[in-house]
Amino acid sequence: MITGMVVIGLVCAVVAALVHCFIFYLESIAWTSPRARTTFGTTEDTAEITRSLAFNQGFYNLFLAIAVFAGVAVFGCCRAVGATLVFTGAGSMLAAALVLLLSDRSKARAATVQGSAPLLAVLFLAIGVAS
Repeated sequence: MITGMVVIGLVCAVVAALVHCFIFYLESIAWTSPRARTTFGTTEDTAEITRSLAFNQGFYNLFLAIAVFAGVAVFGCCRAVGATLVFTGAGSMLAAALVLLLSDRSKARAATVQGSAPLLAVLFLAIGVAS
């Protein structure tokens, strides 16, 4: 049986995955665009120089999102596998947000955007599967 806490956790996980898909888009597809440069605080020159690094980093975000989407998709039929995938993807998103925050306090807003939904997903899902 899927409890309300599990549903809230899975919804938060999907929100986190969607945010990370958008981050993928900004980093891997639109890195040199004005919007991405404004979001990440880079100049045209810096964006061009770091393009290949951002491209690679964007795919890390996409792969985490895919893990979460796969976990949510299989949760109903295979709870242990689904929860493991969601915890792995969302937990990694949360860890990355903490690394961002701890490495550069000026990125607190970005870390909050990146880490809030995964934090809620992990908390609600943990409570839901434990009960």
